[in-house]
Amino acid sequence: MATRSTIMDTNSFRAEHADALDAETRKLTDKRSKILGESYRLFYRNPVHLVKGQGQYLWDATGHKYLDVYNNVASIGHCHPAVIEAVNQQMQLLNTHTRYLHENILDYTEQLLKTVPNEVNRAMYMCTGSEANDLAIRVAREYTGGTGIIVSQESYHGTSDLTSGCSPALGSEQPLAATTRLVPAPDAYRIDTPDLGDWFANEIQKQIDDMQAHGIKFAGFLADSIFSSDGVMPNPVGFLKKAVDVVHANGGVFIADEVQPGFARTGDAFWGFARHGIVPDMITTGKPMGNGIPVSGLLARGEVLSAFSDKIPYFNTFGGNPVSMAAAQAVLNVIKEEELQAHSQRVGGLLLNELRKLMDKHESVGDVRGAGLFIGFELVTDRDSKAPNKQLALDLIEELRNNHRVLTSVAGPYGNVLKLRPPLAFQEQDIDWLVGALDQALNKLKA
Repeated sequence: MATRSTIMDTNSFRAEHADALDAETRKLTDKRSKILGESYRLFYRNPVHLVKGQGQYLWDATGHKYLDVYNNVASIGHCHPAVIEAVNQQMQLLNTHTRYLHENILDYTEQLLKTVPNEVNRAMYMCTGSEANDLAIRVAREYTGGTGIIVSQESYHGTSDLTSGCSPALGSEQPLAATTRLVPAPDAYRIDTPDLGDWFANEIQKQIDDMQAHGIKFAGFLADSIFSSDGVMPNPVGFLKKAVDVVHANGGVFIADEVQPGFARTGDAFWGFARHGIVPDMITTGKPMGNGIPVSGLLARGEVLSAFSDKIPYFNTFGGNPVSMAAAQAVLNVIKEEELQAHSQRVGGLLLNELRKLMDKHESVGDVRGAGLFIGFELVTDRDSKAPNKQLALDLIEELRNNHRVLTSVAGPYGNVLKLRPPLAFQEQDIDWLVGALDQALNKLKA
C-alpha cells in the first residue's frame, strides 16, 4: 500500500469506513469515487454533507448546526453579506480579464499595497495560492539566476508542478524537485535551544551550503510564517528575522506565503510575516483574500518583479477579473470596518487562555500555542517524553464532529496537532462551545 500523505490523508474518509455509513451518505461517497476519481479526499470517517453556512456556523443536510473551527477559505465568515452584494452587483455589470482597463483591480491594489511595507510596491493576480506561489518561484529564479528553493519539512505550497515539488506535506508519493531542500520546522516545543532564531538561521545556511555542494545555485526561501502545516509554530515573535537575513546574505529572496497567516488572522499584525519584523521580497496570498471567490495575488518589491515582468508576459484569464476584485475589495473593507484584526487578537487571546486551562485537566494536552485565531493544540502520550499521540488526535476530531458538532482537523508531521483556525466571525460566546466540547471529548476518550 502506498505511503499516505500527511496533509491529505491523516483526517480522511477511506474505503474501509464505507460500511458504517448511512445509506444516503454511502450513495454520495460511492458516486464521488465513481465519477470524480480517487485523488479527492473527504474529511472524517463519516463525511459531513454540508448545505449551508453563515458566519462561523455550518449546517448539514439533516439540519444539524456545526461550529466551524477550521475553515479559513471563508475568512470573514461564511456567506458574508458584503461579499455577496459586491459579487452580485459586479456580475450584473461585467466580468472579463485584465487585458481591458478596469478600475476595480487598480483601486483594490492601491489599498492592498498600503497594508505592506513600502518596499513592496507591485502586485499581480491569479486564482489560487498554488498559482501565486508558482509565479513567485519563477520570479525568484529570474531575479537570482538560481533554481534552489528551501521550504520547511512539512510545508504545503500548492498543487502545480513547481509548487508540489516544494510541498513535502503532499507525502512520499509526490516527489520533491531535485532543487528543493528541506529545513526542520522551528518547533519551540520540541527543540531545546537558547535561541530559536539562531538555530533556524543555521538550518537555512546548512541547506544553502548543501545546494552549493551539489552545484545548485540558491534562489530563495518559501515559508508560511506561522508554519501551519508543520503544526502551527508562531513563536517566539521575531525569530524568523535571522533566517531571512541569512537568505539575503546568500543572494536569495524570501517569499512569504501568506495564504494562511495573512489578512488579520494572527491578530498581532495584518500579515503573519509582520510579527517578525521582516520585509519579504515577495508575498503570496490566496483563499482568505476573496472569502470563497477564487482569487490570489503576488505582491513584490519592484526590482525583484522587474527581473521577470520586464521580459516575460504573464496572463491569467480569470486572475484579477472584476468580480474577483469586487469580492477581494469587500473582504478588505470588512476587515477594516469590523476591526477584525483587533477582534482576532482579543478573541484569540481569550480562546488561547481557556484552551491552556485544559492542560491542567488533561495530561494528554502537551502544548497549546497560537497567535490570534490560529491555534495549535498538541496531543502527547506523556508530557515528559512529548511523544506525539496521533491516534488520540484522530479519535478526538471524530468525537468532536460526531457528538459535539465541532469541525476541525490535524496538522504537523505526526498528525497530532489540532489546527484550530475558525473564520474571523468566531465570537467570544463560541469559546464555551469549543472548549467545552474538547473537555468532554477528552474525558470520554480517556475513559
